[in-house]
Amino acid sequence: MTDTQEATRSRRGGGREAKRAARQARATASVPYITRRIPCYEVLDEEGLALIERNADTILEEIGLEFREDDEVLEIWRKAGADVQGTRVRFPRGMPRSVIRASAPREFTQHARNPARSVQIGGGNTVFAPAYGSPFVRDLDNGRRYGTIADFRNFVKLAYSTPWLHHSGGTICEPVDLPVNKRHFDMVYSHMKLSDKPFMGSVTHPSRAEDTVEMAKILFGDRWIDEETGRPRAVTVSLINVNSPLTYDATMLGALKVYARNNQGVLVTPFILAGAMAPVTVAGTCAQTLAEALAGLALVQIISPGCPCILGSFASSISMQSGAPTFGTPEPALVLYTMASLARRLGVPFRSGGGLCASKVADAQAAYEAAQTLLPTCLAGVNFVLHTAGWLEGGLSMGYEKFVMDCDQAGMMHTMLQGVDLSENGQALDALREVGPGKHFLGCTHTQMNFESAFYRSPLADNNSYEQWEAEGARDMAQRANAQWKKMLAEYEAPPLDPAIDEALLDYINRRKSSFPDSNV
Repeated sequence: MTDTQEATRSRRGGGREAKRAARQARATASVPYITRRIPCYEVLDEEGLALIERNADTILEEIGLEFREDDEVLEIWRKAGADVQGTRVRFPRGMPRSVIRASAPREFTQHARNPARSVQIGGGNTVFAPAYGSPFVRDLDNGRRYGTIADFRNFVKLAYSTPWLHHSGGTICEPVDLPVNKRHFDMVYSHMKLSDKPFMGSVTHPSRAEDTVEMAKILFGDRWIDEETGRPRAVTVSLINVNSPLTYDATMLGALKVYARNNQGVLVTPFILAGAMAPVTVAGTCAQTLAEALAGLALVQIISPGCPCILGSFASSISMQSGAPTFGTPEPALVLYTMASLARRLGVPFRSGGGLCASKVADAQAAYEAAQTLLPTCLAGVNFVLHTAGWLEGGLSMGYEKFVMDCDQAGMMHTMLQGVDLSENGQALDALREVGPGKHFLGCTHTQMNFESAFYRSPLADNNSYEQWEAEGARDMAQRANAQWKKMLAEYEAPPLDPAIDEALLDYINRRKSSFPDSNV
């Protein structure tokens, strides 16, 4: 090897070491989840919350819910004492609530393959996860297009790289370039391989839920079973959507049963567009949401008492002129505040909110609608925040620029939820004594000791003079975000994964894929 080659190799090695050190420094500075230090904001008093609970019980008792194409679930309800007529199930008043309160945990740990990144869901904790389920992706360079597995992997890398998201998420975007019956393998493997944060499982078919569980067993190995309880550790959280109004379908019920029987986190969420899938009023939407969620959570606890579960609420309003969903409006925020209070009263973790918007691009509408959803999310005390980053077009698109813009907002929420520092350093009396009247604080000892961490510093916002902004290209927020996500991907380095585990995962995937027909079904 020549001296030149040796020098080049040394520089490259030094560059890798510098990147690794910088990444470790970021990881050290970040937290695995937020522990809030400010109170939750309440919009209803005891009387109002009790009224909605009574109305939810009335819905369950008098109207009931449909559980379609699943005779096993109907038999479970019959044995539990519910009134089953065909596929319609009506519940003794208060029964689902009592079942949940008897065994559902108030909070639980979702274990990550890197134990330092495990998250605590429930209580006073907040976990941020990316957006979920978009068939399209968008960026400034290529516009709107169908998502691919390459896009999916990019978003997993971005979620891993940012310190402001605590969770890798689930179906961040649909990789439509892969067969429907096989793409779940690649999605779950991407979360396992490219990130060491917690992740979500597949729910689009019971067998895909089973594949998620089997892959999780391989990934966690000896850590799969908790030695104290003898039960599997919760290493996944998976989204079970109610087919609102008042209906559970066979696909969701099948996935729910798989995860419950394996003690994995079950996130039961009524998906509601108020005015179409629920009444137009806040109180009516809340009563229906609570009723639907109570039934699903109770089913989880009957199947597997003590299984970790989360009460979810996704509610948006619609345009009464066009029927299109709207976001960032006051009514869904009121639903969110109310449902958070109801979840706390029930004694289970709560999921809602995020950076929701109806805008098609990462523009001012996207920013203010997302902020008007994320701020109530944090003030209300949401524990698991799905759709924190990337959501565009009512969830139809996952935006690269929007993703990093939303992560910036999530970073600000970290600071806000920490509340006011009342330590001796936070009181800053020494600074006041040193500076005294009529001077400035820029050079005082306290400022010099705290200036690096005193205020949240956005990686995207431009606070420079007009002349400097113009000299640097006069870029707007979307253009700066475009450069930011590209930089993050260029600097990404995968977390280490035991080669034997990786080989076992790939072997399982290949064997399972070979058992499927080639057709895209």
